[in-house]
This record gives sequence, C-alpha cells and structure tokens, in this order.
Amino acid sequence: MFLSFAVTSGEASDQQNGRSQFLTGVNIAGAEFGEKKMPGKHGTDYFYPSRANMDLFIGKGLRTLRIPFRWERMQHALYGDVDAGEAKLLDDVVNYATGKGARVILDVHNYASFMRRPIGTADVPTDALADLWKRLAARYKNNGKVIFGLMNEPKGLATETWLDAANKSIAAIRSAGARNLILVPGNGWTGAHSWASRSYGTPNAEAMARVVDPANNFAYEVHQYLDSNYSGTKPECRSATIGVEKLTAMTQWLRAHKRRALLGEFGAGKDATCLAALDGMLTYMAENADAWMGWTYWAAGPWQPTYFTNLQPVNGVDPPQLQVLLRHVAPAAATQRRSVN
Repeated sequence: MFLSFAVTSGEASDQQNGRSQFLTGVNIAGAEFGEKKMPGKHGTDYFYPSRANMDLFIGKGLRTLRIPFRWERMQHALYGDVDAGEAKLLDDVVNYATGKGARVILDVHNYASFMRRPIGTADVPTDALADLWKRLAARYKNNGKVIFGLMNEPKGLATETWLDAANKSIAAIRSAGARNLILVPGNGWTGAHSWASRSYGTPNAEAMARVVDPANNFAYEVHQYLDSNYSGTKPECRSATIGVEKLTAMTQWLRAHKRRALLGEFGAGKDATCLAALDGMLTYMAENADAWMGWTYWAAGPWQPTYFTNLQPVNGVDPPQLQVLLRHVAPAAATQRRSVN
C-alpha cells in the first residue's frame, strides 16, 4: 500500500486523508533574498509576500504556496530563540494564506548551511537544524495546512550527514507534538535527474530510503529544471520531452519504496519547446499521482518580472508558463474557477 498522509488539526473538512489532494502551487520568492545582508532589513533587503500577491495566485488555483526564508533571520544564533519580528512576518503570511484555504510550505532556504557553514561541521552540528524545527513545529503544529519543508537543496556535505540531520529534525518535529506533513529533500541539490547519481557521494536513492518518521507522514521533495544542466539558469530547454524523461526513474524509485514526492521547484523559458516540456511533465505527474503528490513552480513575486521563469503577470497579462500551469491546477480548484466564470 502506498503511503497515506495523516490528517492534522483543522484539515478534516478539506479531505479524508492527505492523498485525496493533488497539490498545485507556486514558490513566492523574496524572504530568502539579501543573502549577504544578515539579518538585513525587511522591505529593503528582503520581503515576504503581500496579501495581494497571495490572493492573485490562490485565486488562479495555485493554492499551495512555498515560502522561502532564511534560517539566519529566523534564528540569529544556533539553539537560540526564534526572532520575534521575523516569526511574526512569517505568521502573517501563514495565517492569511491558510485562512484563505491555501496550504503553506515553510521552506528553510539555506542549502544545508548556516552562515555559509555546512551542516555537520563543528560550527553547525546536525542537531542544530532539529532545534530550529522543534521551535517552528511548536509554533505551527495546530495548523494542518502548514507543511514543513526541512531544507532547500542540500549540498556540500555527505549524503549520510544530511540524512542524519533530516532524521533528527523529523524526530524533533514529532516530539513537539506536530503531525504536519514533512517534505524531505535529498542531497546534491535534490535533483530528480540525479537521485541515483554518485556525483555528490552516496546516492539519494540509497541513503534517503532510510528516512524515519514516527508519524509516517512525510514525502520526498525533489527539484527538476529543464535546461541543459538542470540548474534553472538558462531559458532554453533540452527538449520537449525532457521533463517526463527526467521524472521517470524517480517515479519508479518512489513506487518501489511505496512513497510519494512533491516537485518543489521547476521552471523553464517561454519558447514552444519549454512550454511543451512543462505541459508534458505536469500531465505525467497527474497520470502518476500514486507517486507524485503535486508541484510548486519556481517562482512568482514582484522581483524582476521579466526574469525568464517568473510567473508574475506583466501589465495584467499572464506569462505563457502560467497559462500552461493553469491547465493543470488541482481538480477542486479548477471546478471552483469554472463555477465563478
């Protein structure tokens, strides 16, 4: 039997179990900006999503918002209290979005480091991340629409070290009494295309099969860009079928391990090849929903609206990537949109 996701407080009216929902959404970038200015000034060096911007995408059916933020701003010193001002900024986003019926993924956007020091070193022990998550879990455990994304794109450490940090974080979350869904990335930028690669050490396909969750309510988070080196830095895509090609082995691995994954980041340019690749990949995930629980596109937000992956409408016109995504919104959202129009 495939993993059944638990229902947490406040969510029972939405679904009988977590598997009944295919999540469709978007990253709203901004709170992870200003990496060189820590903690920096909110509104100048970095910014959280505005209510109007959240409304824009929630209203279009992208009802899962992945919200990146920096560990160093949320917790100025390892093992210290969360910063009250920063936590309130995140609270405001969470409370508003979930009050509108959306889900929010809390994304610690740090690449498995703190102040550029990798997890697993003397400066940043593996249980430091667990300490952060225990504090965040205590804060959000009563909101079943909050999903805990352990870390954005771990890199620069051994896969076994990342697994240790992830398992300690999961244990800390559960010890705080939180039963929320947890998203667990792999090492090496958590690429779907490289899940079985040895380029970053022990493959995720081997090590990350040993994730332990006492509540059995986790999924893997993988990313997949469609350009030549899968980095999401180039607007051209490899082919019109590259998305399906690079998710196929991951799908087989998930089925073999009776698990599911969320595609937490993906993006592409605006040409016909890229749009076909996006459309094909999203169709593939919907057709293989026993292995895929949904997706969140990278990215939206009022930063550089002309950047090639940005979904932000310009002068009221949706970019072509957004037009493709809207053909694949979750069925409940699509039904609601049709009833309004």
